[in-house]
Amino acid sequence: MRYPSIDRLLSKVDSKYKLVLLSAKRAKEIEQGSLAQFEEHVCFKPVGIALEEILEDKIDIKY
Repeated sequence: MRYPSIDRLLSKVDSKYKLVLLSAKRAKEIEQGSLAQFEEHVCFKPVGIALEEILEDKIDIKY
């Protein structure tokens, strides 16, 4: 995975495992019809969009 960078994502989330869970949950919401939080995204797949949203602080992260 080139974009978004895993190093930049881990600055937002403190664990790779939490990052996987958050992105999978958000990607599932996007697949089920939830709109993306911003219009101009680089990735077109739901997981990529979810990771971009995490990187841009567009979603509220709760543990």
